[in-house]
Amino acid sequence: MQSRVSDIKNQLGEFNSHLTIPPTDWYRSLTAAGLRNPSVHGDARYWLQVEGSFTRALQKQCTRSFHVEVRQEGFGPPSLEESRRLGIPLRQHAWIREVRLCGDGEPWVLARTVIPLNCLEGEGRRLLHLGNKPLGAYLFTSPHWERGPLETGLCNPVTAGQPELARRSLFSGHHSSLLVGEYFLPALFSRNTL
Repeated sequence: MQSRVSDIKNQLGEFNSHLTIPPTDWYRSLTAAGLRNPSVHGDARYWLQVEGSFTRALQKQCTRSFHVEVRQEGFGPPSLEESRRLGIPLRQHAWIREVRLCGDGEPWVLARTVIPLNCLEGEGRRLLHLGNKPLGAYLFTSPHWERGPLETGLCNPVTAGQPELARRSLFSGHHSSLLVGEYFLPALFSRNTL
């Protein structure tokens, strides 16, 4: 099953345009995505299937350091496809957080999280104040959140160096869900020691 994400606007201009998230087609399984793009079965397969904390897996690949760079976060409209996937009204705003996950001083992954308003009540208010802390550190230490199945994304790069593959999943808890997408930059594979 495939769905189309509308083009995500580049709010940083042409500078670092390769560090933006391109339009992406999402598939409910790695096998389905592999029928369209066999490269999902190559070097990316491990990263597309990492169970548990993706951040922790990235940290294990670092020889020196790992850090999170916040690109942008705030209230805004999710894409049409994201709203449908989350089951929220099409014009409803959500807390949207875009970060770079950097290993050894260079960006390896772009991450986009869409957090509907009902996730931000009670304990969920912490999600508004993560700053440069990894989201996974919160989600995987809280007993209230459970990850759903991983989906595989085939990106449609518009600029050289943009991600070509991605993964995402819904995290459910507190009678609501949030959507986490991770988009793999080429540098991740050049450093892969798996």
